[in-house]
This record gives sequence, structure tokens and C-alpha cells, in this order.
Amino acid sequence: MLGTLEGRSLLTFLAVLEEGNFSRAAEKLGYVQSTVTSQIQLLEQSCNQKLFHRLPRGVKPTEAGEQFAQYARQFVQLGHSLEEAMENLNYPRGMLRLGSLESFLVTRMPDFMHGFFTEYTEINLLLETGFQADIVEQVQSHALDFGIVPMDPQKEDLIFEPLIEEEMIVVSSQSLAYLIANEGWENTSGIQMVGFGSRCVYHTEGLRLLSEMGIPSDSRSTGFASTELVRQIVTCGLGVALVPKISMAQELTSGLVVSLPLPRQVTFVHGIVRHKKRVLNTPSKVFYQEIIKYFSDRTSLRPIE
Repeated sequence: MLGTLEGRSLLTFLAVLEEGNFSRAAEKLGYVQSTVTSQIQLLEQSCNQKLFHRLPRGVKPTEAGEQFAQYARQFVQLGHSLEEAMENLNYPRGMLRLGSLESFLVTRMPDFMHGFFTEYTEINLLLETGFQADIVEQVQSHALDFGIVPMDPQKEDLIFEPLIEEEMIVVSSQSLAYLIANEGWENTSGIQMVGFGSRCVYHTEGLRLLSEMGIPSDSRSTGFASTELVRQIVTCGLGVALVPKISMAQELTSGLVVSLPLPRQVTFVHGIVRHKKRVLNTPSKVFYQEIIKYFSDRTSLRPIE
């Protein structure tokens, strides 16, 4: 099988996977459609498996195709790394792929990003935001070079390096805090835990806290699509939210929201994850070294050797 594979066919496979259509993949690659079709057929012969379901309006990967995609991405990434190594040696130039929670990017990364990309002007960033599970999956499948997540995913194929311990607080408006203080959590009905929904680790931990504090079973959980929207909903007094303290610093100072007493301290250790077998290109190596140093200089957490 290895003797029949070539990089051009793998690039074609990934283009078809991304476009979901042979003709659009051909247009993207500058081929005629018959070339794309023949290359996919050769790959399927090499694998002795069908890689795509042929549908009336496109294609979708088969189970074999999804498995093949993971290795194709690794193969192509190794090829790019080899090409870059030969052309650039140690010069930091090229693409960097990073995934992170939106709230971490907004509160912790602006200064780092400004300094990093001011110095390394020929490194380009492809940034993905999402939940921890999504980011971990993309790092495992080699779709991302790195992910920044709020807890160690404890996956055998990943390396987790702690960056910073994040203090979490439950915030509410002044009026809702007054009601809770006078009526008690257990007698305050209809309190919403506002967040990103059940797939968000912050939101899940927030609901666990409410349960510990005796919130009635008729309380509601509401998911929203952005950090700013969660902030606005809480400020308007429509619910409480478990958030990084730093994300509400201005609102706490101005009195728009208050931090509510909790039965226990809540923290998350944000860290950077990468695949053990991923060969880091020069931009990735530089980024990795710089982000570890940046947070090491600002926290008591010592990076793992």
C-alpha cells in the first residue's frame, strides 16, 4: 500500500473531503474532474476500501474514509514540515493552527498575541474557538497544532502543559444578589444558570454548584452563543453564571455585577495540549516556546519539564 501512495493523491483526497464534491475539489486544485476521480479510485484500490459514499449532490466519507483522513492529514503535515525544514531551516514562517475557548482568548491572550505576531510577522494563525471536547478531538485528529483547554483531557496520545490557574466565580446582578441574600438560594425559584450549554465545562460545573447550594429542581439552564451575550444576560439580572473572575473584572469594579458566596473554591487549570506524535513545524515550535514562557513569567505554575 505504501508503495502506491503519493502526496498529490492525499492532497486530492483531503480537498474532496473538505469540499464534499469532486468538481469543487477539482476547481480548487486546478484539475479536471476526471483527474480527481481517478486519483480517488487509485487510493481506494490501494486501501481496498471505499473512501466516499457517492451521493446525488456530492460525496461523504465512509467509515474507512474517516479513518483514512486522520492518517492523510498526518502524512501531508509531515510533508509540509519537511518542505519547510528544507526551505526555511530555523526561520519562523508558515501556518499555525490553534483552538481555544473564546473566554480564554478574550481575557488571557490579547497581550501575548500582539507581542508574538508583532515579532513573528511571517507566521499566520488559523484560530478555532469551541468547547473542550471539540478542541481535544481536533488535536487528536491532527486538524490543530495546539489546543488551549481548561482542564487536562487525560488522553494517552496527548501532552498537556499547564499555563495558568483560573479563579472562577458565580456572578449576578445587584438586584438578584439582594434577593438571594434575603430569601436564600433554596427559596429563590427560577434562577437560571447562564452559560454556553451542557457541552461547556464551566456551565456544567456551575450547575453542580447550584445543586450543592440547594437550588430548586425547577431552576433552568440557559445556553448562549457568546461570552458577551452571557455577560449582558447576567448584567440584566436574568440569571447567574460561573465565569473566570478576570472576565468580569470591569463589571465587578463598576458594581454592575457582584460575586456570590460559594460553598467551595472553584478553579480550572488552563493548559496547552498537543499530540505526542505530531511533528511540530518551525512556527509551532516558536509559538509553543513563547506561550510557555509568557505564562510561566505570569504565574506560579511551573511548566512540566
